[in-house]
Amino acid sequence: MHKTFIKNNRHATSAVDYHRMPNIKVFSGSSHSDLAQKICDRLGIEPGKVVTKKFSNGECCVEIGESVRGEDVYIVQSGCDEVNDMLMELLIMINACKIASACRVTAVIPCFPYARQDKKDKSRAPISAKLVANMLSVAGADHIITMDLHASQIQGFFDIPVDNLYAEPAVLKWIKDTIPEWRNSCIVSPDAGGAKRVTSIADRLNVDFALIHKERKKANEVATMVLVGDVKDRIAILVDDMADTCGTFCHAAEKLTEAGASKVYAICTHGIFSGPAISRINNSVFEAVVVTNTIPQEERMKNAPKIKCIDISIILAESVRRTHNGESVSYLFSHVPL
Repeated sequence: MHKTFIKNNRHATSAVDYHRMPNIKVFSGSSHSDLAQKICDRLGIEPGKVVTKKFSNGECCVEIGESVRGEDVYIVQSGCDEVNDMLMELLIMINACKIASACRVTAVIPCFPYARQDKKDKSRAPISAKLVANMLSVAGADHIITMDLHASQIQGFFDIPVDNLYAEPAVLKWIKDTIPEWRNSCIVSPDAGGAKRVTSIADRLNVDFALIHKERKKANEVATMVLVGDVKDRIAILVDDMADTCGTFCHAAEKLTEAGASKVYAICTHGIFSGPAISRINNSVFEAVVVTNTIPQEERMKNAPKIKCIDISIILAESVRRTHNGESVSYLFSHVPL
């Protein structure tokens, strides 16, 4: 009798907890406030009050300006510009919300920092992506939402849920809306590692694909390139997850032009564009270099007219809404929300 009462009482408590859905708060770090504002506009809410600043010695300081007790908190921070500062700011914001009794803290990281350091490819090399995963978990993150991880296996570095969203639906929409002759195109991967991404897009457009085999002598320097596939008299669309110094992209574009491609486009999710990237794009044979706004692109678009931007705030906002309401996110893997 006594055991039954305890059991029933426990069920009653869990039922009450289930119906008391926590309220939602979206905070923005200083890396990409424009994207956070777009997400909030889509959700129909105001961004949470937060002040981020630095002390004179360079330490990050964060002040959360409103109560988060019992709230469902989302912190938007991308790994760009001063990556280490942005990462530290994110960790501090997560921890500040967690110790202020937030019900759940989700880190929305459109561009995951250190994602390229995901394996031990030579002696004594660090696996920094795993270290970042551990830091986020220790800071108190309960859930991660990110986009186009450099390697999907990074999800396995976490012991908390990770939603790795894809820019692919938005990319497909851009190709169909912007390139009139897209049916006579060939989707090209600039390296063997991106073959899976390219074949997926080619299958959904029902066009051919090709890949470029490259050999590096040292980081950020490409030695030789060999094109595998036919692009003669076709529109070549180079697709990758990120463009950093754009050396590979521009070499690949020249290779495709030599092979008889009529036009060359480049599409990537994360436009990092560091070092000589902007001048290389301006001097390249590309019709357009298309990136998403996982990283702020306004300044770069002013300096390089060839750079075009796809807005993915709709996808991120919908993933936040679905996560908050306990709905499935898998719809977003193949559709752009209306």
